[in-house]
Amino acid sequence: MIDTHSAPYGVFVLRLALGAMWISHALLKYIMFTIPGFAGYLSSLGLPAALAGPVIYAELIGGVLIVAGIYARHVALLMIPVMVGAMSAHLGNGWLFSAAGGGWEYPGFLIAASFALWLLGDGAFALRSRPLFFVGRPAAA
Repeated sequence: MIDTHSAPYGVFVLRLALGAMWISHALLKYIMFTIPGFAGYLSSLGLPAALAGPVIYAELIGGVLIVAGIYARHVALLMIPVMVGAMSAHLGNGWLFSAAGGGWEYPGFLIAASFALWLLGDGAFALRSRPLFFVGRPAAA
């Protein structure tokens, strides 16, 4: 049974945590690895180095939109392919993200949390919300 009175606030907590994780993921690349460093990593995987900037900006802007609750459920869904790409780069390193080269636990969790937010909706205190066309009206916050 879902508590309809507190559920929007639980989704709000999920939205804040998820958005903060997307923002921190972008800032890690930008501050610690730098754009050229991340571009070099992408090149070492056989991916275009030119993806570095767009990936960092997508994670940063997506995270901010999720935290603010601006079409957060839709943004969360759009962020999943970015993290699927990250997860695929870490699959061979094992499960734990603390493993050498980073495992796939962290990207896997961000995918699951992003999908959950997409299913749940924007939650309480969202600045701009819109129901999915096949879900109907959002629950009142």
